[in-house]
Amino acid sequence: MQMTFDELPRLMTLMTGDEKHSTSATSTLDVLWVLYSDILSLDAENPDDPERDRFYLSKGHGPMAYYAVLAARGFLTPNELASFGSYDSPLGNHPDRTLARGVDIGSGSLGHGLALAAGTAVALRIQKSIARVFVLIGDAELDEGSNMEAIQFAARSNLGNLTAVVIDNDSAGLGWPGGIASRFTVEGWSASDVDGRDHSALRQAFRLDHADRPHVVVAHVEKKES
Repeated sequence: MQMTFDELPRLMTLMTGDEKHSTSATSTLDVLWVLYSDILSLDAENPDDPERDRFYLSKGHGPMAYYAVLAARGFLTPNELASFGSYDSPLGNHPDRTLARGVDIGSGSLGHGLALAAGTAVALRIQKSIARVFVLIGDAELDEGSNMEAIQFAARSNLGNLTAVVIDNDSAGLGWPGGIASRFTVEGWSASDVDGRDHSALRQAFRLDHADRPHVVVAHVEKKES
C-alpha cells in the first residue's frame, strides 16, 4: 500500500547509524516526493520496464530520504529500511543499483550523475524511447568540473528528455555569479528557480515544456534536522 508525504518522517526514523547524513537527506525530501508521486512514470510492480522514466540520485550522500520515498511508493519495505547500513542490508550508506530495488545508479562519488544522465538521455533518444531522465544534484557537487562538461554537452545535444534538479542549500564552497541557474542557462538550458519545499511550485517547474533543450530546476532549501 502506498503512503502519504506525512508518513515519510516515520519511515526515516527506522534508519539509524553514524553515517546517515540526516540533514543532507532532509534537504531532498520534498523534491523526491514530488518526483515520485506526481512526475516520474514508474511502476513498482515492474521496476525494470525499459520505457520507464529514469531517476539518478547523483547527490548520493544521505540517501535516507530516497529510501523512505521508495518505501512509500512500494519499491522497498519498512523492514528493509530498518536494516539500513547493516552488513547484509541492500540499503547502504550510498545507494547501489545492484542491491536496492528501484535504484537506477550507484552513487556517492560526487560529480558523476549528470554525465551519466546525459549519456542515458542520448541512448534513449537513439532508441526512440518516450522515457525521460531526471537527475538530482547537490549545489556543492557542481564544484566538480565534470558537471560543467555535462552541462555543455547536454545543451549542445538538445536533450529535451533530460531534467536536472539542483538542491541549493548554500553548501557550495565556490558558488556561481548570478546564481546556479545562470550556470545552465548560459549554455542553453531552460531553468526554473523555486522554493524546494513548495510542492505546487516544484510540480509546475517539472512539468514546464522545454521542447528540444534540457531543463534545470534549482530548488532552494534550508537544511534542517530530521
